[in-house]
Amino acid sequence: MEFRQISYFVAVVETGSISAASRRVHIAQPALTRQIRLLEEDLGTRLLERHARGVRLTVAGRALYEDAVQLLDARTQIRTRLAALGSGVIGKLSLGITVAHLWVPEVARLLGRYRERYPRVAFEVFPLLSGPQLDRLREGTLDAGILYLDSAEQPGLETRLLQHDHLVLAVPAASPWADVPPRQLQELKGADFVWGFRSASPVYYDRVVAHFARLQFEPRVVQYGADNITILSMVAAGLGIAIVPAASSWHPMPGIRFLGLAELDACDMPLWLAWRSGNDAPALHNLVALVGDCFGGEEKQ
Repeated sequence: MEFRQISYFVAVVETGSISAASRRVHIAQPALTRQIRLLEEDLGTRLLERHARGVRLTVAGRALYEDAVQLLDARTQIRTRLAALGSGVIGKLSLGITVAHLWVPEVARLLGRYRERYPRVAFEVFPLLSGPQLDRLREGTLDAGILYLDSAEQPGLETRLLQHDHLVLAVPAASPWADVPPRQLQELKGADFVWGFRSASPVYYDRVVAHFARLQFEPRVVQYGADNITILSMVAAGLGIAIVPAASSWHPMPGIRFLGLAELDACDMPLWLAWRSGNDAPALHNLVALVGDCFGGEEKQ
């Protein structure tokens, strides 16, 4: 029993005759008659009774027709679903984003456009620091991540450069520096700093520390925060000052002033999109294809 034979049988039932059915399915009457006969032989029972005005269903034919309609509908649904999965129109996509970049316009544009184009994809966004993102990417529990990397070469991952970030100084709004900003980091040697843990984002941490070492500057850290949002909330509470990615300023927080310094501008903090090598999910590659439109078309590294 073939799907083709079943569709021919349904056409005969719904049109009421072999001749009308042959016109619907676009095959000659003798060929259609032969296919119906082969179907009856395969099932071992008569399905149709021929008469002068057309055909009439047998008891077995009526039972088959009810099942055949459902079977053909199910086949159509399966084909449609698989085609949608194959093109990334439906499915699931998990994306990690560094906490500091959740409100960056280019990131918001990427998320918005993806949702607009692929509304039936279950899109999961996780605010994660770079370290946990790397772990989950390599474990296969995250499809893609927007994070800090030290280079394009990452074992087991494919990467694409998104944009270049830099650093800024965050101080309490009531701080004297809010009115008279420092010109050099050396002016901050005696200040209380709020800092992050290296384990949360090793690449970011090491890059900042190396930059400070070149400038012979070492911050006096008195408080630690788990991520940039926590660090900034501690700054707003007056617990100290902090150096954070410039992207953090896209999410204004009451009680904080963001200040630019030439020495902090010089610290390049490249932001990347990364995904696991061999992940051929169409939903993922549709996201990668949108990156150029949203981030100014940085070249793939």
